[in-house]
Amino acid sequence: MSETNELYQQVILDHNRKPRNFKVLEQPTREQMGHNPLCGDELTIYLELEGDLIRDITFQGSGCAISKASASMMTVSVKGKTLAEAETLFREFHQMVKGELDPETAPNHLGRLTILAGVREFPARVKCASLAWHTLHAALEGKSDPLLIKE
Repeated sequence: MSETNELYQQVILDHNRKPRNFKVLEQPTREQMGHNPLCGDELTIYLELEGDLIRDITFQGSGCAISKASASMMTVSVKGKTLAEAETLFREFHQMVKGELDPETAPNHLGRLTILAGVREFPARVKCASLAWHTLHAALEGKSDPLLIKE
């Protein structure tokens, strides 16, 4: 097993066992539910916005290790960011997992999120890694209906 694959597995397992920001946020500014009906992953994102800033973000839900780890890493990455910065991370993350952005050669803002680039090798798992991000995107747009992930 390559060093990168081993690190990928370790990070996924760590964030799955001890997800960061895994709780219901009291009095969120926005709340958005996301569901992947194909595999059963579902989660709710809770945001506390202060103007243009994501002051706090948490999540709750159930799903596979990749889904939970991606949500955990996402909350760590966007907490304290502006809405525009979070949207940039959403766009770049989505491009990365779909194989449209190579984080090793293209400029990006992904930082530690690049460890999840390996998911693009498993097309069926891209939806798992993307669920939290699409749910965040819907919350940032102020949507209220539950999100059913289709791509």
